Amino acid sequence: MPGSDDQRLGEIESRLRRDDPRFARALDVGRPRRPREYRRVRAWLLLATALAALGAGIALAHGLLIATGLVLAGIAGELFDPHRRTCGDRRPPPRA
Repeated sequence: MPGSDDQRLGEIESRLRRDDPRFARALDVGRPRRPREYRRVRAWLLLATALAALGAGIALAHGLLIATGLVLAGIAGELFDPHRRTCGDRRPPPRA
């Protein structure tokens, strides 16, 4: 049975190296970073920009700025999803 545990650990290690190589390298060195799905600095900055654009668009009554703020807020919302890359296939359903 010890061989199967070693094999499972090797699979986990190879999957970690494939999914987040920077985290795996940092873990080898002894200074791990947070995994990619928990690094959300860009999402917070984009959300702040979106809210600023939305607020400015409302204050100035400028429709294009409001639309830009809403689109950026939607993009930021997608960036907060930790499983956005594993959501399955995006192929259309087969035709009948």
